[in-house]
Amino acid sequence: MFDIERGGAEHRKLTYSDKYCVGCGICTDVCPTSSLRLGPLVPIARGLIEMDLVSVNEDSCVFCGLCSVACPFNALSLLVNGSDIKNTGNYPVWDIECSVDDGDCIYCGKCSLVCPQDSIIFERNLPNPTDLVRGEIEIDEDYCIYCSFCADMCPAEAINITNVPVSSVDVLNNSIDVDLSKCIFCGVCRRICPENAIKQICSTCMHYEDIKIPEITGKTIISEKSCVSCSWCCEICPEDAITITKPFDGTLELTEVPQEDKICKGESCHACQDVCPCNAVTIVDNKSVNDLNFCNLCGACVTACPQDIRVLSRNSMKLNNINSESWNEILNNLVGK
Repeated sequence: MFDIERGGAEHRKLTYSDKYCVGCGICTDVCPTSSLRLGPLVPIARGLIEMDLVSVNEDSCVFCGLCSVACPFNALSLLVNGSDIKNTGNYPVWDIECSVDDGDCIYCGKCSLVCPQDSIIFERNLPNPTDLVRGEIEIDEDYCIYCSFCADMCPAEAINITNVPVSSVDVLNNSIDVDLSKCIFCGVCRRICPENAIKQICSTCMHYEDIKIPEITGKTIISEKSCVSCSWCCEICPEDAITITKPFDGTLELTEVPQEDKICKGESCHACQDVCPCNAVTIVDNKSVNDLNFCNLCGACVTACPQDIRVLSRNSMKLNNINSESWNEILNNLVGK
């Protein structure tokens, strides 16, 4: 992470957060003074060295903010007199979205499990199980021999038996307890008991109309700061409750040239797989395969490929409000790459 500042009529501060950087190199591509430099992407991604993915030459940076608005991943921000230029309405902004429809979300949590950037905050509140079942259970300890059949067979693990030695002649102080907060009154314990010591009645069905329909509440929030628009959450959501807009449209292909030994090294390399922020790269039959359903076309894998055989073609981008002719020329260079 770095912060560099410049005083004068306007106080400008450029901030870079390695936490959100994916190593795509977009900022270095658009910097008009070549003040930004991309570090050794693969060793950093593999944890072999500790350093920021991007560094800056403070002496040559002109604090224009072009890198800040071009970054789709919120790794860079330029503050002018304390205000982020992306919030002023005068600079280009990405028209991308990552949102969850609260009305459709059922709080299953699948999205949070697949997110490669841990960008999804998920909480779920389940009803009390005892509010959904009704019944009675009683254990007659005059007949119980504490064999533990019931405890071992209980599917809800609601029965606890303890055997505590009380003398040197192996006399045991036995006890048995049923946790009613876990018991589902299924009757397994009653049927397995060899001494008929358990009396159990399930009245859930009889009181079905009186038992409230269980209500599940919670929240699912996607962090706009750390989301990389991979769409894993969209793909796995069973209710289609998530909307993700990718920053670019386009293709990513391998162009191997066997005669020049420019071929994918697969498992022996897997640099593309190591740097991909979207988990969109897999190795199949010892060859890299990129799934465009989950790729955000950031280009990190292209930069990392030592064989230089990955070709990225961006057809369009969701960066709008480009009012400067010179900026428009520079930013449009991101398309077609």
